[in-house]
Amino acid sequence: MSNADRMIEDLDSAMRQLREAMRGIPIRRGSFKRTHDNLARDIAKAATMMDAARPVLRKN
Repeated sequence: MSNADRMIEDLDSAMRQLREAMRGIPIRRGSFKRTHDNLARDIAKAATMMDAARPVLRKN
């Protein structure tokens, strides 16, 4: 498994853990929902870019 694969899997795992941790939290308070949504969007964008860069990041 390459470093890029590991990083993408780690990001995915972290986002799943965040979703689990948020259960039961009143997310509409203090603009937390907006902050969470922006974070999730940025992480998804980063993961997509890393996935697209896998061929370049692979070691020979």
